[in-house]
Amino acid sequence: MKKVGPPVGSADENMEEIVKIAGSVALVTGANRGIGEEFARQLLQRGAKKVYAAARSASSVKLEGVYALDLDVTRPDQVESAASAAADVSLLVNNAGIATMQPVVTGDLGEIRRDLETNLFGPLLMTRAFAEVLARNGGGAIIDVLSAASWYAVPGNAAYSVSKAAAWNLTNAFRVELEEQGTQVLGTHVGLVDTDMTAAWDLAKLSTRDFVTATLDGLEAGAIEVVADDLALSAKEALAGPPRTLML
Repeated sequence: MKKVGPPVGSADENMEEIVKIAGSVALVTGANRGIGEEFARQLLQRGAKKVYAAARSASSVKLEGVYALDLDVTRPDQVESAASAAADVSLLVNNAGIATMQPVVTGDLGEIRRDLETNLFGPLLMTRAFAEVLARNGGGAIIDVLSAASWYAVPGNAAYSVSKAAAWNLTNAFRVELEEQGTQVLGTHVGLVDTDMTAAWDLAKLSTRDFVTATLDGLEAGAIEVVADDLALSAKEALAGPPRTLML
């Protein structure tokens, strides 16, 4: 899969100071594997002072040099505990996500709700809990890991698309509401990344390394959006056309 040079998207011209990773304190959700683990690894490599690696089971975090946290982003009590335990955070990476592979008309409603609870309400709970933390620590930044599926319905997995489309607009809402406190909010979109979630699909995939590199390069360039591969770029461009172009 051809990589689109990072970052694709405009910088936030209203930001007084672009976030630098070196010396920052970051928290990454879903950091026990795949994209989340790669975020934690690259943040350390780029000089982050501290990286909290959050997962539903802290014991599943194997990366050396991080501070492992028990955190289920769908549980308000655990989110609030994380905000108290990680009160020095200046960079929040909302990465945790699931795909239950459900259609919306005939799919299991409980599974559809799980997609929404994790992919939409998870980032909402995390950002609500950490907004004041970021403000106290100078504004900082939030990265929301989104998807090309934010912009089209995936056959057989439309519940995921719905959750990511909602999360995309949630990210836009975060940006509007947190602008005054100087928080940079970046949404990063990608088609397919080579992770456990996509292992069964025999399609071209971007490596976790390339995706995370593009996203973090975008962050430090002041971007508010990164479109990391051709599939995501094509999906975004299709928004300007007739609705049927969004039906893959």
